[in-house]
Amino acid sequence: MSTRQTPKIQSRRPLPQKFPEWKFFFRDASSESNKAQFILLALIFISSLLLMVFLYMSFPKLKPEDADKIRLPMNMEDAKALATVLSNYKDDYFFTVVLAFFYIYVFLQSFAIPGSIFLSILSGFLFPFPLALFLVCLCSSLGASFCYLLSYLVGTRIIRYYFPERILEWQTNVQKHKDDLLSYIIFLRITPFLPNWFINISSPVIDVPLLPFFVGTFVGVAPPSFGYITAGVEVHKLTTTGDVMTFQSITIVIISALLSLAPVLFRRQLRKKLE
Repeated sequence: MSTRQTPKIQSRRPLPQKFPEWKFFFRDASSESNKAQFILLALIFISSLLLMVFLYMSFPKLKPEDADKIRLPMNMEDAKALATVLSNYKDDYFFTVVLAFFYIYVFLQSFAIPGSIFLSILSGFLFPFPLALFLVCLCSSLGASFCYLLSYLVGTRIIRYYFPERILEWQTNVQKHKDDLLSYIIFLRITPFLPNWFINISSPVIDVPLLPFFVGTFVGVAPPSFGYITAGVEVHKLTTTGDVMTFQSITIVIISALLSLAPVLFRRQLRKKLE
């Protein structure tokens, strides 16, 4: 009597998921280390929030109508209200206002939270132009560098998973400009070809060194910030961020972008002559 053999069922590969499960990020041998990194990131964020609360509590006592207007600016109306409040306290508590502006700007940049553009406009209303430009450039470069470090700490795998094509494309461009990396970063900061948040989180993934990243950001954000700071002098006349883009500010951005490429072109011409 013949016995029927039950056919073996071959294992199938799981269907791809549109959204990965969290265990995807912890499935290697260093899962405990990765979990610790995410916990560290959460602790850093919570600590930063607590420090912001401490700064708020140490701020001079506000009138009830002013306290309601103290918030992170997410639109032009928030920026106008905040400008009105801070201008009332700036003369008597100048360094406190500068410290609050500095910390909030760096905080937003560090965690890629929208709103720093309104702070750039606000700086033109609160401070003299040289100080406002220096603060914006310093806060932008420090915040971007902190975002760079946070991405290096916990974001490499996530960024490669969600942005594989863009990472590969930018990595190719960085390799092409590795001898002129500083000029390339300055050019990217001046022009709108890549979002600043993407540059911040992806730079450590493709091995962009921190020093040219910091210097390139400090120099590169200055030309676009010129228009925002200048327009901020009359912040109450603005209705949208598009109002700051005047012919003068656009001209400055274009000329600055061309000047950032000048060292690259000069070096290439000199190399051709030497060869």
